Amino acid sequence: MRQRGNRIRVRQPKGTIEVSSVADHFDHVVGVDTHAGTHTYAVLDAGTGPRLVAATFTTTANGLSRALAWIRRRANGRVPVAIEGASSYGSGLRRALIAAGVDVCDVRPPKRAARAGRGKSDEIGAVAAVRTALASDVERLTTPRSDGLRSALGALLVERRAMDGRRTAERNALTALLRGFDLGMDARKPLTDIQVREVAGWRQRAADDAAMITIRQEARRLAVSVQALTLELAENHTALASLVEQLAPGLQQLLGVGAVTGAIVVAAYSHQGRVRSEAAFAALAGASPLEASSGNATRHRLNRHGDRQLNRALDVIARDRLSCDATTRDYLARRLGEGKSKREVRRSLKRYIARQMFPHLSAVMS
Repeated sequence: MRQRGNRIRVRQPKGTIEVSSVADHFDHVVGVDTHAGTHTYAVLDAGTGPRLVAATFTTTANGLSRALAWIRRRANGRVPVAIEGASSYGSGLRRALIAAGVDVCDVRPPKRAARAGRGKSDEIGAVAAVRTALASDVERLTTPRSDGLRSALGALLVERRAMDGRRTAERNALTALLRGFDLGMDARKPLTDIQVREVAGWRQRAADDAAMITIRQEARRLAVSVQALTLELAENHTALASLVEQLAPGLQQLLGVGAVTGAIVVAAYSHQGRVRSEAAFAALAGASPLEASSGNATRHRLNRHGDRQLNRALDVIARDRLSCDATTRDYLARRLGEGKSKREVRRSLKRYIARQMFPHLSAVMS
């Protein structure tokens, strides 16, 4: 990316931090508020920020072509398009813009508090998308995830979460049923797979009355459903492992990385260029401590932002390493001796894991 203008240099006690603003690189910025039937576009001057023009086009192929021609007429120089909902309603627009060679970034809608006193309309949403992009450093602009196998990976992860939630609900319902009625099975503890298999094999008994027949049939239905979902989750796990190996060879050989956590990491990273540095990758995961210094106090606080699924994957990997890796346990003991809590040590581990993963992803993924 070429540079226009000068970079802002903010002097800090430990060195110099370079902040490259969007206005340094672009002439105009286009914001898009996306919906199912229409998209609303707004063009702002990247330097001064005033709204130049806004328009609404349909989401059909013809509407997207007209929108692209409109952007080229209204915005000069290098122009990024900030899309609110680039992976949902704006996915068609995102693909059309990328195919046309236009820079695209994904922005989140403003929080409700930020809209207080200003109302909400499609045009206001489009302008807000531009201002969100303008308020970001160039290095922090989020490039949307790419398509292809990466989209398939995301679909498998979404379906896995849904299946896992259904299985948990069915297993809990089965446990409650066995605890609430005397069905001849001890369910005071969580059910084992052997118990679920036994219930799934129940048959109708001649001595049961109508109520007991219904209760046992419902218990059997729940157990069969739990077994079926378990099988589907196993097939999903196999598919995830295969896709992760295709997209990021060797990632699952890193300590603590499995098919599911690896899939979450690959889906978040997506492709080269989306995440520009290992620090940006840690920030994307919410694993980078945030500055909270004031006056003579120098400290950091927990980062609650970023991709929470990616943060959870790093946490699972860190816990796995703490349970089975001697070097990681030695690190835990040393940091505990320094007065750190287990939660603080785990946060440091997540930051280390992000730093370890990024060069591997950059080397093997296209």
